[in-house]
Amino acid sequence: MHNRWSADAAAQMCAVYASRFSEALALRTYASRLLGSEPALVLHGGGNTSVKGVWHNLLGEPIAALYVKASGGDLAVIEPEEHTAVALDLLCKVRQLPELSDAAMVHLLRGQRLDPESATPSIETLLHAFLPDTYIDHSHADAVLTLSNQENGAALLAEALGEDVLILPYIHPGFALAKAVAEARERAPNTQGMVLMQHGLLTWGESAEESYGRMIALVNRVEEYLGKAYAPATEVGEAEVESAWQRYRQLAPVLRGALACDSGNVDQPFARFILLPWIDQEVLSILRQEGIGTSLVSPPLTSDHLIRLKPLPLWLQGESATVEGLGEAIVEYRQAYSAYIDRQAAGTLAESARYDTTPRVVLIPEVGAICVGADIIEAKRVRDLLCHTLRVKETIFRMGGRYQGLAEADCFAMEYYAPQRAKLSSAPRAALGRQVALVTGAAGAIGSGICRELLAQGVHLAASDLPGPGLDSLRAELQKLHGERVMAVGMDVTDPEAVAQGLQQIVGQWGGLDLLVLNAGLAHVSSLEKMQVAAFQRLQRVNVEGTLHLLTAVSRLFRQQATGGDVVLISTKNVFAPGAQFAAYSATKAAAHQLARIASLELAPLGVRVNMVAPDGVFADGERPSGLWAEVGPERMRARGLDAAGLQEYYQNRNLLKARITATHVAHAVLYFATRQAPCTGVTLPVDGGLPDATPR
Repeated sequence: MHNRWSADAAAQMCAVYASRFSEALALRTYASRLLGSEPALVLHGGGNTSVKGVWHNLLGEPIAALYVKASGGDLAVIEPEEHTAVALDLLCKVRQLPELSDAAMVHLLRGQRLDPESATPSIETLLHAFLPDTYIDHSHADAVLTLSNQENGAALLAEALGEDVLILPYIHPGFALAKAVAEARERAPNTQGMVLMQHGLLTWGESAEESYGRMIALVNRVEEYLGKAYAPATEVGEAEVESAWQRYRQLAPVLRGALACDSGNVDQPFARFILLPWIDQEVLSILRQEGIGTSLVSPPLTSDHLIRLKPLPLWLQGESATVEGLGEAIVEYRQAYSAYIDRQAAGTLAESARYDTTPRVVLIPEVGAICVGADIIEAKRVRDLLCHTLRVKETIFRMGGRYQGLAEADCFAMEYYAPQRAKLSSAPRAALGRQVALVTGAAGAIGSGICRELLAQGVHLAASDLPGPGLDSLRAELQKLHGERVMAVGMDVTDPEAVAQGLQQIVGQWGGLDLLVLNAGLAHVSSLEKMQVAAFQRLQRVNVEGTLHLLTAVSRLFRQQATGGDVVLISTKNVFAPGAQFAAYSATKAAAHQLARIASLELAPLGVRVNMVAPDGVFADGERPSGLWAEVGPERMRARGLDAAGLQEYYQNRNLLKARITATHVAHAVLYFATRQAPCTGVTLPVDGGLPDATPR
């Protein structure tokens, strides 16, 4: 590992922050970011750093202070104010106490914040306070965990690191650990650092550069001891990777359905998960090693990872890794998980206080690793942690060692440790944050409006349209705001093979589908007298057959998932009030509407609701014009002697409310059904400002 300390970069950090904070805190921030930018040291809120300094109160009086990373802070992007200042003198006196409960410790830490508006200090604040050194760094270095997390690990660490590094057995984080660290340090004052078994590496120094430099140097000692990287045990070819992907796409909908939890909500009975697969040559090589399963089905590398990875992954092989066997395997996992909680809680934990028993990692040797999260952000964090976890465990396995994680009691203590759980976001989850939606015809005016509003409700969105500039620009626009919750699916709805491939693309990305918005459609202006059959058939292929292809394929997918779902068809007021010169559009949309009504009958036993939204004309969504009105508008303007603005005004004035219908209005109607505001299926909701002739009847 390279020491990336730069005197110039440190000076630049001081130039930016020292005047508003202090030079010590500016350098603390710089060194913290160096640690946080090394995934082999810390990940996703892991690790810890502190510096001792001075705080001045309103009277200008100096107060001895400890600036310690706030709970759950990200070292890679940390700002100076994210090191919470706490009064140091009282914290040091607390060491005299014989014991201190976790609740009392958290209350103490919050009460000693010198700025009451600042974030809650780290649960390891007392550890940093009790040590005498100015700067302290704490990492979860992969190399160190490779030695600390195996039998005879202490002896291996002593051999690798030498006498100037202390080794402390695992102790539950909090007051007891802080006292033990301080006492060990006092017995050996000339040491450079300390390994906390199954936890991580501490270093210290009188300068930020010294403490950071020691961290890198000690990790390098261990890396050199481990020697060169082990060669893959099994060569895995590209064909095997593709085969694994094919098998995953077959299993994913069933797996995702089986992982869903009871939500306790009658209207949305399932709390679904997003699946993020890790399928490549590396993970397949790891999983296929003979006998490695026992090493991998074990607790995470550190207690810090428990809240994201759960105590154990789910290992599926043989019959349990088939479509038929998945459900039973997950039931058995949940039962074993509940039994573990019963053993450790011993009747002290109310049913309502239990966390879900859904595995966050599923390992299938012939497929890969599937990471499970309530949304893509959580799933990505699981995958990042899992990558390092499997690499460390495999290295131990290849060394001939035996992995040794936390004992079951220690796992439970950390899994239900309130200060640790507080690192997880407490922000309310968006209404559709656990769901995957497909919107067809997404690049048009109505489609783009629906996409925007669904994303605002947290959906993982597959925006679909014909491949081309329209879809490309929409994807760029939406990804800029919503990142990895957006994917584009180029798909011709008239081609059943293209529809199947599009759904497979979505399944491969997120595991399944929960909401289908059927919006793709074409229009055509012609009298019956002049109607060309070819023109009518073109609309029929898109408006009718396209709807049928999607309903057919998605019905199968919903049946595999067995967690219900929603379909919303963007119909039209023309179904109920057709217009002259508009026969092809009115007739084919009416057929699509009828297909949706039939789907509401057939899919209800699966818990799938099918509803229709019938808007009047929507001319544009911001700068994105309506394709339908590009086709229809010129004739309508000629017939009425109007320009574009006049035509829009005409449509606005013809409804009872004199309302201009927008894509956002249509999207809100879609959301009404998607968020299940009422027990509706087979319902048509007009979005037309009030057109008596178009009222459904």
